[in-house]
Amino acid sequence: MRQTWTSLRKPWRTFWDAHSTLRRALYPLIWLPTGIVFTQFFYTVKSVSGRSMQPTLNPDTSPWRDLVLFDRFSIRTLRKYERGDIVALASPIDSKLLVKRIVALGGDTVKTLPPHPDAEVRIPPGHVWVEGDEPFHSEDSNTFGPVPLALIDSKLIWIVWPQQRFGPLLTPSEPDPKAPRGPSWRLEKAAMERAQWRNSRVTTVQQRLSPPDELDTEVVV
Repeated sequence: MRQTWTSLRKPWRTFWDAHSTLRRALYPLIWLPTGIVFTQFFYTVKSVSGRSMQPTLNPDTSPWRDLVLFDRFSIRTLRKYERGDIVALASPIDSKLLVKRIVALGGDTVKTLPPHPDAEVRIPPGHVWVEGDEPFHSEDSNTFGPVPLALIDSKLIWIVWPQQRFGPLLTPSEPDPKAPRGPSWRLEKAAMERAQWRNSRVTTVQQRLSPPDELDTEVVV
């Protein structure tokens, strides 16, 4: 009787083991659509190459390319674009994926850099002006002009690698004047000065439309 029971169990065990193996093999296929949806509409990780965003990304002090997290949801769904955002976009020249910083939004006026032929450009609605943080190694709006918002894929929110720079991209701020003026202090100061220089070249819509201050007048009798 024991032999008969054992002989009956073997086919069921073989059937169960085969299905367990099949389920393990199908797990990637089950989760693959979820992963595709997540990377297409929410977040994706990209490696940044080149020198156009130095020293913010790929600084000379790092032996590795930066690995960064991009947010697609804020761009594709919420349509949130802000001056200072670092974004991934398709080049209007050859559709190559670029990483640049938004300098000006639609309606703003920006003072251009070489090789742009005009001294100033008014950004049309539905467009942005993008530049690399290292202008001498950047192909950006100074080459191809304002960029349609439809070409923007995502915005950078987090540095994943290298480990010593792991964390979110912080808005440049004035370093503590009482702090020791070591390398980190100088880097903060340089980042703040670059941000101020970029902002000084842009006249925003609010600045252009705001009425001039009324001058105080003195009445002489």
